[in-house]
Amino acid sequence: MSMFKWEVVHGGKTPPPGEAVGPLQRLSWPRTVGLGAQHVVAMFGATFVFPIVMGLDPNLAILFSGICTILFLLIVNNRVPSYLGTSAAFVAAVAAIRAQGGDSADVTGAIMVAGLVLALIGVVVHVAGAGWLKRILPPAVTGAVVMLIGFNLAPVVAGIYWPQDQWIALLTATVMVAAAVLLPGFWSRIAVFLALVFGYTISWLADNVIGPITSVTPVSGGEAVEHDRVDWSAVGGADWFGLPGGVLADGVSAVHAPSFSLTFILLVLPGVIALVAENTGHVRAVAEMTGDDLDPYMGRALFGDGFATALASAFGGSPTTTYAENIGVMSATRIYSTAAYYVAALVAITLGLSPKFGAIVNAIPGGVLGGITVVLYGMIGLIGAKIWVENGVDFGNPVNLVGLSAGLIAGIGGVTMQITDDFELGGIALGTILVLAYFHMVKGRREELGAGEVTKVL
Repeated sequence: MSMFKWEVVHGGKTPPPGEAVGPLQRLSWPRTVGLGAQHVVAMFGATFVFPIVMGLDPNLAILFSGICTILFLLIVNNRVPSYLGTSAAFVAAVAAIRAQGGDSADVTGAIMVAGLVLALIGVVVHVAGAGWLKRILPPAVTGAVVMLIGFNLAPVVAGIYWPQDQWIALLTATVMVAAAVLLPGFWSRIAVFLALVFGYTISWLADNVIGPITSVTPVSGGEAVEHDRVDWSAVGGADWFGLPGGVLADGVSAVHAPSFSLTFILLVLPGVIALVAENTGHVRAVAEMTGDDLDPYMGRALFGDGFATALASAFGGSPTTTYAENIGVMSATRIYSTAAYYVAALVAITLGLSPKFGAIVNAIPGGVLGGITVVLYGMIGLIGAKIWVENGVDFGNPVNLVGLSAGLIAGIGGVTMQITDDFELGGIALGTILVLAYFHMVKGRREELGAGEVTKVL
């Protein structure tokens, strides 16, 4: 079967209840386009929120999310329906890089290396299987690393976004939580997007009813200044169509070549563990839904995401990952057709080539970002706990209880170690090293003490 030829099933019409549409099948093109639009909305919010909080260009991120989705589908031979949106795995590391004086080129250079490492892991998994990966990164370790990545971001919300407009942030967070849990089906899958629209709207209303707000902004030099919540001064002059361009907040061109620093590379490498967990979990979830054996495509999926991340970073774009939001769409519709993902990718590429769209995205008020990120970052951390629960990690075993504890506190609390005058390890990088080192140091030991007795000793 041709790569771009899908079997038309159910006469091209919406399948009856309980019936599914496989990855190599499709409905009529109008219905496929409609489904592709749903996938675009599902990935939309997070895909341009994360570039903004990392200080990168959201237009470029949307553009490359479309390009990289197509590349990913080609690499997995259309067997693993997935959309590649912006990854949150590196947000905390990017904050650490910028705190140490790094700019956007340093950020994308470090992430590019992480992408190449993930691609290499994918090659090894494809050739040798995933057994070695499970031994090095069992669920106990993977959950701990994902947890410390998420919770390490708490100061970013508290120190940067929330103070810009605390009441808008609180209202936006409330709407996002309510939408994600209380709304039915597809609507709950686009909670980030709905919260963005709500926050944007309520910020505009506040400007017109209450007036400007006085608060600290990322460009105010630490001083509280009076400003409108919604600033569209750059929207009017932006072109409807054109290549992404302009200059980022740190003075680096939006489209730029990466630069490389060992210190910064070490900061982002723990994010690879999160991407491994995301991608393997995604492939297994898709396999469970479709009933297909996708283990032979696990290595391809890891390679595809790693290659996509490296490619996007080479031009100043954001890192990518397979999106759980789109799994939610497939779960609700039981339509797994990769044709819909190609449609979604083409729509994303079109949006990425609209500077006016990018200007609107860049004008998202800081309070809105505060409300969204306070929920998203907490969810990232709790995904680590979810990994523990789903895999039955036993914290009655001191190997898990004690072996992971030091790394978690070091990573979440931002503990640092000065190695030389010019090199230090801290935060997520140090926490990940301690999690791996201490866990494997005691792994396999038959402990005589139970969790309660260990607690008494401590």
